[in-house]
Amino acid sequence: MERPPPEELATAPLEEEVTRPLTRPSGAAGEELLLGRYRLERRLGSGGHGVVWLARDERLERDVAVKAIPRGEDDEGSPRAEREARAAARLNHPGIVALYELAADDDTVYLVSELVEGRTYAELLREGALSDRDVACIGVALCGALAHAHGRGVIHRDIKPQNVIVVAEPAAGEGFAKLADFGVAHLADLDPLTRTGDVVGTLAYMAPEQAEGQRVTESADVYSLALTLYEGWTGRNPVRAASPAATARRLGSRLPSLAEARRDLPPALCAAIDAALDPDPLARPALEDLRRELAAARRRLADEGGLVETAALEGSGIRRAAPRRLRVSLPERLAAGLAAGALALAALALLGPKPPLSPLAGAALAAASVALLPRLAWLALAAGTVAWLALADEPGTALVVALPLVVTPLLLPGSGPLWSLPALAPLLGAAGLAPAFPALAGLARGTWRRAGLAAAGVVWLVAAEALVFEALLYGPAHGAEPRARWAQSAAGAAEHALGPALESPVLLTALAWAAAAALLPLVVRGRNAWLDAVRGVGWAAALVAATGGLDDVIGGYTRLGAARGAAAGALAGVALAVVARLLRGPAGASRAGDTSLGWPTG
Repeated sequence: MERPPPEELATAPLEEEVTRPLTRPSGAAGEELLLGRYRLERRLGSGGHGVVWLARDERLERDVAVKAIPRGEDDEGSPRAEREARAAARLNHPGIVALYELAADDDTVYLVSELVEGRTYAELLREGALSDRDVACIGVALCGALAHAHGRGVIHRDIKPQNVIVVAEPAAGEGFAKLADFGVAHLADLDPLTRTGDVVGTLAYMAPEQAEGQRVTESADVYSLALTLYEGWTGRNPVRAASPAATARRLGSRLPSLAEARRDLPPALCAAIDAALDPDPLARPALEDLRRELAAARRRLADEGGLVETAALEGSGIRRAAPRRLRVSLPERLAAGLAAGALALAALALLGPKPPLSPLAGAALAAASVALLPRLAWLALAAGTVAWLALADEPGTALVVALPLVVTPLLLPGSGPLWSLPALAPLLGAAGLAPAFPALAGLARGTWRRAGLAAAGVVWLVAAEALVFEALLYGPAHGAEPRARWAQSAAGAAEHALGPALESPVLLTALAWAAAAALLPLVVRGRNAWLDAVRGVGWAAALVAATGGLDDVIGGYTRLGAARGAAAGALAGVALAVVARLLRGPAGASRAGDTSLGWPTG
């Protein structure tokens, strides 16, 4: 069986580093098998209660996770491991990491469990790989897992981001995430592991009654789960403070409402989370009530930037459960058709000799066909335009026009409705606002899609400057000639139009614009207009600074030397982005495979 790469493995995660040396357990050196059957391969993680190893079960020929818990001087490792084993042995649920075996030797206690491919919720939060909808899906999965555990008398008592694993191949429903580490679980029908007044768990995620050493009920898990989800939606834990003492002082206080931090979230969802975080355990909703609100809200939450997007999946180590069919909505089809029609009108009216049909008729045909078949019709029209120019004795013009038409689908694969949008970059350039285009590209859904759209805009600008021989951004390159000199020769176009431009460093602008567009959603979030405006100005200033740095590099290769409208364009673009994002709202119902810009659609 092929081993998954290290970044795709997760198991019962551990939060604090152990202080003793992280040596291999006794009896596991070299080729000797641990407990007579497990071959340790590499360490996956470590924490205050032991070390987790990736191991091969030679008897059953499968990969497993082995948690090695050293016995301390007071032998605390054994009771904890036995407690975890007894708790996990009662449970059999797709949302809970399965335990296979409990064993021990003179120095160490071993818990052998299912090896889960995936990443912890904590890691994905740090990387910004979870959308609002992902958080709700994780919450639904954990509610199912906890309901199963509570029904068998097991209270987890340590729910936190580090103990939640988002599986590598998410399935529908409760196969999306798994709950790990039942080491401090409470078993209702057995004597408690701790004495009255003892506190176990993680302080920043602990229910107030648990922190006070009282006997906990299922509502303690409801509190910790709600706090974990609150952190997913807001990016912070409202209980955690700068020190443990400060954190302890916050326990038991009423926390800020989720609606205050995220006004865009559904009110019913915010109310359910707020109720689950009530300091009084009797006032908290039942687990099933919380699950119902999460399930109802998840379809209305945004999936932008989350695990349904290819870029986030590739960067996070999570894989899509099954391929999703690309869906294009009616507004997106109409927008794509109108953009293609406008391009066809411009091409027929401004390029080449007399067209085979009137510009208006050609534009109408292009708009209708692209609206029906956004990708296939666009490619057919692009090929037809190039062929018409080449056959009409303008092969040089055909070559220059072919450059953006070929590059755009390569930079935006599968995003047919967006293929005409880079033509906005030359139009903005004609108005002296070309640097506004990265902000418009930043409204697209998907990191790579935003970057590709911004880079395609630069290619369209380069081709347009060659065709019109005017400054739209940096101006034609030194050595370039007007179109009349090369329109009837492909070799002439390569030598006197494309060659000088492509030999210059002007395409470095594509990298700067791609980075700016990719990062824009981290700056303009649509949650607070004033914060978005302040951060947007900072984003525009960074883009202007980057453009100024490129001016020094590119200036010697072009006739203008400095980007036209750098400051005005960047500020105008970010202003449009702020307005568009506020209108759309970060919780707008986006769709898997959606290729549109983030404009409101009604």
